[in-house]
Amino acid sequence: MHFKERIIKGRKYKYAVQSIRLPGGKVKTLEKIFKGESKKELEKIFEEKKKREYVKHALKNFKTDYIFTKEQFEKIEEIKLNYSKILKELPKASFRDLLDRFTANFTYESNALEGNSLTLKDVAIIMFENASIKGKDLREIYETRNSREVLALIIKNKFKVTQEDTIKMHKMLVKDIDIQTGYKKFPNIIVGKKIKTTPPEKVEEEIGKLVKWYQENKNKVHPIKLAALFHGKFEKIHPFEDGNGRVGRFLINIILINNKYPPLIIRKSQRLAYITALEKFDDKYYDALERFILKRFKETYKKFFEVYVRYI
Repeated sequence: MHFKERIIKGRKYKYAVQSIRLPGGKVKTLEKIFKGESKKELEKIFEEKKKREYVKHALKNFKTDYIFTKEQFEKIEEIKLNYSKILKELPKASFRDLLDRFTANFTYESNALEGNSLTLKDVAIIMFENASIKGKDLREIYETRNSREVLALIIKNKFKVTQEDTIKMHKMLVKDIDIQTGYKKFPNIIVGKKIKTTPPEKVEEEIGKLVKWYQENKNKVHPIKLAALFHGKFEKIHPFEDGNGRVGRFLINIILINNKYPPLIIRKSQRLAYITALEKFDDKYYDALERFILKRFKETYKKFFEVYVRYI
């Protein structure tokens, strides 16, 4: 923020000025006539101006609907703005601690959704003390260590939505585990689901189509809705022998983080609602998964990031 003076009809006015970068790279200059406000008051005023500009950009570029309404866009963009503020203002040590806690929580919940029996405490010991847990399955320990490595790169924005990065993530996830890397060679059998996944010989083609669909829609569909639709399509393809759910949830957060939104966590307590939303998606009822992902996005920010900042 800086100040400048302007003469209008012979009178001199002082303005507070701040430039912001909108999604897509466009720079917008915000101004306010200075009336003696304190720095804190001005920061609050400009935060509100920024939010309005982000909402305006979202409404201009993305269609609203009965789930992603104007009111939801306002809430989403406020979360984006607040998250950006958290990242900028947290001291380095607190920032590292925040990311470590998120990584542990995400890894624990994502692996637990797939039946991993490790507790959150176990996960923290494995990840941050580099120790094994006596009596625990080595596969579960490797899954945890590997997931941490993948998520650390996701948070640093090192992955994109491409076939190459999707295969790379899967290879990292199943390292030291007796699971075939690369796309599946045999059809998946998903217990309790009637849906037929993509046959092995068509996986590369279908993932290619999905990535192309993403590229064509990333500037037309709001990133949270796009992440939900991408996730549903990815899970329907089920490209790998194992690890499809975890890689799919990694991809949700790649889409969010690449668009500067906070990542989300799907908790094991939400497993039934999650599976139900995916099953409805398979039957072409997409709104359940869209609502589910939007709810998890808002909930993760409120109950994880907001709570963390409040308590430090």
